[in-house]
Amino acid sequence: MEAMRAVQILNPSGEVNMPRPDRTRVMCVANQKGGVGKTTTTVNLAVALALHGNRVLVVDLDPQGNASTGLNVPHHTGVPDVYDCLIDSVPLEEVAQAVEGIPNLWCVPATIDLAGAEIELVSVVARESRLSRAIEAYPGHFDYVFIDCPPSLGLLTVNALVAAQEVLIPIQCEYYALEGLNQLINNINLVRQHLNPKLDVSTILLTMYDRRTRLADAVEQDVRNHFGDKVLQAVIPRNVRVSEAPSYGQSVMTYDPGSRGATSYFEAAQEIAERGVKEPVSRNA
Repeated sequence: MEAMRAVQILNPSGEVNMPRPDRTRVMCVANQKGGVGKTTTTVNLAVALALHGNRVLVVDLDPQGNASTGLNVPHHTGVPDVYDCLIDSVPLEEVAQAVEGIPNLWCVPATIDLAGAEIELVSVVARESRLSRAIEAYPGHFDYVFIDCPPSLGLLTVNALVAAQEVLIPIQCEYYALEGLNQLINNINLVRQHLNPKLDVSTILLTMYDRRTRLADAVEQDVRNHFGDKVLQAVIPRNVRVSEAPSYGQSVMTYDPGSRGATSYFEAAQEIAERGVKEPVSRNA
């Protein structure tokens, strides 16, 4: 069974098994709580979609650069990164790097320079829409652009919310999961009112689900009652393989494609792809 799952996930034939949207879907992965699986979700969904025929760009907007690490993209000091795009208006295609071993996947890395961007952006003209303009000016076509946000609600996250059409919120199946979520939803509503009327919280993904606890079950019910159809049926379990993969510069998709973690992210990616075809996105990027 594991071997069959691994072949299904790795898709060695390269066939387009996940439907491609008719327009670019720009998805911002946000939650100001740290440690809820934002970066893990961004990396694994991007790899799953790319392995199944979609052209995907990952924009690492977190100064820690974890998404760049997970995709094994160099992001040491001196490497051209998303900071150059935001502050110096360097075109995005000049800093995007092809991800080794995964066809159709590119990454715009983040270096530690990005830590200062929050302060430097304050005095920049049109500071909230710098990333949006950079993505719109990209000459190539992508099916998906995933923006991995920092665990805060500062100017970097605002840039991501202005650039995106959809917000994907990973929610950890733990007691404090829904605390702070109100603040995030309020900020998304503010951005929608003043800067980006097309923004929509389209997807909620439950992560770190431990089937042995009643608490995980209770949190899942709460989230499904509150957000309804926005919550994906696929749930990401607590899985050692998912945690180990980044230390090898890989996603769980390539590190252990037969694992429960890989299967869950594959199912989540499939669901996102199918939803995108049912509900056409309203704007081209």
